[in-house]
This record gives sequence, structure tokens and C-alpha cells, in this order.
Amino acid sequence: MIEDPEASEITDWPQIANNYWVLLSRLEDPAFDGQGLQPPLEEDRVFVIGINALGFSRKGLDLSTKTEEWRRGYHTALMKAALSAEHLTECVRDTTRNITFPKEYMIGPSNPRPKPVPLESYAAPLEGNCVPASETPQTFYTKLLTTTGFSTGQRLDAALAYADWLDFKGLHDTAEEVYDWGLDIAMGALPMGANNAVDIQTGIISSNATYVSQNILRATTALAIHHARNNNLSAALPILLSVLRSRKQLSLPPIPKASPATESEPSNWQIIVSWVKNIVISPPYPPPPPTGDEVPVRSHKAMCEEAAVMAHVGEILFASSSVTEKPASRATRSSDTARKQQSGLSWTRDAVDISESILTSMDQDDIDGRQTCTECLETGINNWSKMVRKILKEQQDVVDIKEEKPGTGKGWFWGGKSIQEEEEEEGRWECELELVDSRMSTVQRLIEREANAKKQRSPGGIFGFFS
Repeated sequence: MIEDPEASEITDWPQIANNYWVLLSRLEDPAFDGQGLQPPLEEDRVFVIGINALGFSRKGLDLSTKTEEWRRGYHTALMKAALSAEHLTECVRDTTRNITFPKEYMIGPSNPRPKPVPLESYAAPLEGNCVPASETPQTFYTKLLTTTGFSTGQRLDAALAYADWLDFKGLHDTAEEVYDWGLDIAMGALPMGANNAVDIQTGIISSNATYVSQNILRATTALAIHHARNNNLSAALPILLSVLRSRKQLSLPPIPKASPATESEPSNWQIIVSWVKNIVISPPYPPPPPTGDEVPVRSHKAMCEEAAVMAHVGEILFASSSVTEKPASRATRSSDTARKQQSGLSWTRDAVDISESILTSMDQDDIDGRQTCTECLETGINNWSKMVRKILKEQQDVVDIKEEKPGTGKGWFWGGKSIQEEEEEEGRWECELELVDSRMSTVQRLIEREANAKKQRSPGGIFGFFS
């Protein structure tokens, strides 16, 4: 377990990582579950270029002889191992005590000012006794991206997770390259004649695209969010708008057939027989998920994803008001700034309304869809609250300055607003803030209800460990 006294919740990432390493060793061992595994027959040109540029050498395997169920489990194990490695990148393991510590506590030349260890904790480790707590995340992501036999969606999962981690570590240029690789993966699976669906230079989906797969939507959205995180708003906004246009053009799902009349409740004897059968006979393996190469339908989950894109657009529009605003007097708010802020706020309101409406009407069995809607709703309502508070604070500053200097920004000749008009504007945003706080309470109850339902659905004990 990581010895970190300041952590609010302790997760035993070293043990979790070790469990996945053991699992991967067994899956790749020819004496156990690795019969028939071979090195890849052909190297993916795109990824070989990227790996050589980044200095990696480890390669994946050829899984063509394995079943889809085996490949799916192997992919999950590699992804979980990569996630565990992400949490252990700044940790070391004291080999003399087999205890994992955050690197900031280690005493040695590479850490000349170690953080003091609390009295109730173990003694600080010495650098000479320490080794890295885990393989690097690159090791597992590289293995995922060079393995033959994964579906397009599985390879895209690895690329986007890897790029997101690189962004988190501040390697933004490298992350953008990996996002581009993810887009190449998605485009490589399109049918013949549909390869011009996306402008590979900008990531914008063409308005004339006839085949836009789920993987294309995922890859372009992730690329846009990467641009937004790095303040490249002019590149992010056109991509998101093209994604939104493509999502609105999706076909509605087919109308489900009428369900047959419900049968009578099973008897106690039937319940016992069913229970015994489930113990003796293994249940069927879950069906494979979609590869992502198909054009999605405009389902409830897709509409929640659409609302999430709207929330991103609103956030970018609102943020652009600060980027483009000139350092003028604080006694005024330019009309361009106000217009962009209100436009971003409008997009965010719509995203909250849509996600809340869909969440309350969505089928309880649509677990993934409800999770997507919950995340969108939580993000949207938080953004809405922050936006209104920022506008209100700016408006209060304007009023305060004008009250201190009555002649500032006032008068019909200069086109400025009077103090009364500014106070009325301030009152409007105070009312909006009250509305947001009210909606926040409602949304919070919805989110808590979803969290409780998720806990009830989650399996416990040994069967829930790898979920």
C-alpha cells in the first residue's frame, strides 16, 4: 500500500498493479493461457514512427489465434495495468521493507529536500534502497498499440488514454501526436470512399461526410478537448461544432417491438432450480461491445454525448471572452465580452437542460448511458455556476468603481451605462445565481441517486475486484 498520510482515501495501487502484472504474466505464458501467441506479423507504420521518436522498444503480440473473449480480457488487463502505472509514476518502492512511498518522501541525492514523514508513519525510505514502484505507463500503452488483433475501438481506447496521460504530464506536443494517431486509427477503419470524412490537418469533420463512425466522433472530440485545454480555442471550437453537426444528423434508433405479456412470477421451486443451474452451469460470456466502426444512432446515450459537446462549446465560448478582451478600464464590460459570455452561458444552460431531461427518462438498464448523462449533467451545472459567479463578480466591480468615481463610464455622449442600469444588470445576475443554486440542489440529488444505484449494481467481493 502507498504510505501517504495526506491521502483522504487510500487505494492500494501497488497491490492492484501487482495483481494485473500477475494476470498478464499468466495470459502471456505459453505454459498457461498464452499458447499460440506470436510477435506481430506486420508493424503498424504510424505507431512504429511514433514509438521510435519517443524512444520505446517493447512490442505487442499477435492475438489472431485467440478468441474474442480472450482478446477482450487481455485488453482490459493491459488497460488496467496502464492505469495502475499512472498512479505509481511518482512513487518508489523500498526493497528492504516492500513498502511504496511517494517519491517526495525519499531521502537521497535526487531529492535533496525530502518532505518530512509524519510521526505515525513509517520511516522515510533511503534512495539507495528504492526502485521505481511500477513499469511506466508508456510500456503498457505501447504494448496495446502494437498488438495485432484488437478492434478499432480497443486501439482507440488505448490511444486516447495514453494521450490524456501525456497531457496530464505536460507533454502537450507529444499528446497531440498521439491524438492524431487515434484519429488515424479511426479513419483507417472507414469503408472505401469515406476516407475524406475528416480534414486530417484540422480534425474538422466534413459537412459532406456520408459515413461518420462512433470512433471518428470520439477521436475528433478528444482532439478538440486537447486543444481547449491548451488554450488553442480557435482550433477546438470548429472541431466541436463539426462534431455537433454530425451528431444532429444521426438517424433515430428503430422503434422497439412491443414486449410480450409478462408471465406470472416463478414459483419457489423454479427459483431454486434456476439458482442451482446457475451454480452448476457457467453463465454465458457477455456479448462483445460495438467496435465503433459503425455509424451510431441518436439514442439517449448519444443525445447525452451531444449535450456534453454543447457543454464544451459553451465553456470555450465563455473562456474566449477573457482571451480576446482588451485590458481596458474595469469600469466597463465590452459588448463583445458580454456577448461571448452570454452565448457560452446559453450553450451551457441548454446542455444542462438536455442531460437532466434525458437522465430522468432514460431506461434504468442503460448503465453506460446513465453514467454519460450523469457526468455531463455534473460538468454542465458546475460550469453554469462558475460562469454566473464570474459575471456577477465583474458586474459588482463595475458598480463599485462607478460609485467611487461617479463620472466613470457615464453619460449619453460616451455611450456608457448609468449606475442604475449597472445595478439592474447586477440584479439580473443575482437572480440567475439563485436559479443556478436551486438547480444545483436538484441536480445534486439526481447525482447522489445515480451514485447509490451504481453501488447497488456493483458486484461485491472477489467478483467486483476487476470491474
